[in-house]
Amino acid sequence: MDFANYLLIFEHIINNPEPPAPYNNPDYLSYARLNWQRQQRWLKTGVLTDGVRGAMARITRPQHWTIITEPWCGDAAHNIPFIEMIAALNPLVTTSYQLRDQPPFLIEQYLTNGTKSIPKLIARDENGSDLFVWGPRPTGAQAVYDRLKAENADFEQTKTEIQKWYNEDKGQSFQRELLTVLEYA
Repeated sequence: MDFANYLLIFEHIINNPEPPAPYNNPDYLSYARLNWQRQQRWLKTGVLTDGVRGAMARITRPQHWTIITEPWCGDAAHNIPFIEMIAALNPLVTTSYQLRDQPPFLIEQYLTNGTKSIPKLIARDENGSDLFVWGPRPTGAQAVYDRLKAENADFEQTKTEIQKWYNEDKGQSFQRELLTVLEYA
C-alpha cells in the first residue's frame, strides 16, 4: 500500500468506535492516537538536512523503499514522516507500506536480534535487490532504550524518555544515519 492508504488505515483505526484487534485494547488505541498526533506534527514541522537533500538529488536509478510498520509503533511515528519527506525529494524513489502483523509478514526476513522490531526501511534497486536496511530506531534512541532496559525501567519511564529523545533530536540522527547508506545506494 502507498502512504496515503497507510494513513487511511491509521485514521480508520483511531476513529473507529469498535476498532479491530489489537486496537480494541485501550492501551493500543491510546498509543495509536498519540502516534497519529506525533506523525502529523513531524509531517508539518520536520526539517530535512542539506546533506540528505544532496544525496537524494544524486540518485539516478530507481529505488523502491518498503516500510514495515504498525500504527501502535512509537518509533514509527517519529521516523516515517522523515522517510516520506526524504523519498519525495526524488521521483525515482517510491515507497510502499506493509503492516508487520499482517500477511505477507515481510518482517520475518528482517528481524532485529531475533525480534520483529519496527519500523524497518528496506531500500531495493530496480531489480529487487536490497541496497540497505534501516531500523528500528536511530542509534541514539537505541542507546536510551538499552540503558533503560538494563536499569529495568518500567514501560512508562521508557516511553517518556524515548519520546523526549525524539523531541530533542528532531529527526537529525535518522537523517545522518540514512545519509551514510544513501551515499552508497
